[in-house]
Amino acid sequence: MGTEHSKNGGRRSMVFLRKGPKLPAWEDALLSGREPKSLLKRGLRYVSLSLIMKGMTSTPDFLWGLPEVQKLNLSHNHLVMIPPSLGKLDRLVVLNLGGNCLKCLPKEIGLLRNLKVLFVNMNCLTEVPTELSLCRKLEVLSLSHNRISQLPLSFTDLTSLRKLNLSNNRLMQIPLCIFALRSLDFLHLGSNRLENIAESIQYLVNLQIFIVENNNIRSLPRSLCYITTLELLNVDYNAIQTLPDDLYLLRRLRRIAWNPMDKGLHIAHNPLSRPLPEVVEGGLDVLFNYLREKKEHN
Repeated sequence: MGTEHSKNGGRRSMVFLRKGPKLPAWEDALLSGREPKSLLKRGLRYVSLSLIMKGMTSTPDFLWGLPEVQKLNLSHNHLVMIPPSLGKLDRLVVLNLGGNCLKCLPKEIGLLRNLKVLFVNMNCLTEVPTELSLCRKLEVLSLSHNRISQLPLSFTDLTSLRKLNLSNNRLMQIPLCIFALRSLDFLHLGSNRLENIAESIQYLVNLQIFIVENNNIRSLPRSLCYITTLELLNVDYNAIQTLPDDLYLLRRLRRIAWNPMDKGLHIAHNPLSRPLPEVVEGGLDVLFNYLREKKEHN
């Protein structure tokens, strides 16, 4: 063993290290004499770096010296903060910070002017920095499973945003800024503390998927019926007793849906007043005919 070690000292020392707990990817790269840039992967569209599930409690300093990174995945670690140096990665298009312990985001996130996709789900955020609204190219934003109770009004500037997930937070009402996001086609507000849906929901004219399951909503606004682009409306597990007569205008809802993944109208586990429970059992066509006739007789 000693002779073999003396001939191949460096190589044998690395083999010895690997017999213990596996080293984080960046430490492995540095100990084997490789440049941190060797961790980068160059795909057809983006230069990416993935440091998923590395047990990190802080970000490695070398990261901020890789300005060419366009996709960065730091999800499922133990990060408690992201330093202001994040702003140096101004070519980022996709950033995944999900599954960490972040209580806030640095205001320098607003320097990421090319950012299109941001995941900060499953963290400990109580608020979102106003500066995020400077990321005008942002199209997909997930803030689910945090402790957010409101959004900054500056979010009205995120005019390119198409998909927004705010499920499992502490919202008591839909933030007003959301109604200005006319490009939204997906909005998930499930598992919050909502008691109503404002009439202003009608301004989301491109909305296709709207999920507000598991809240305390007592009724649906008539204006919701004018979003004729809706293909999935999930109001399961609320306190809804009646339905607006104009609901039949939502012709892209094809069925009463029971599987969470199916498109259609999800309305299970609500205290619907009679005869609505029996009507719903008959399917969507029966429900829509009932509501249409009810409106004509009123």
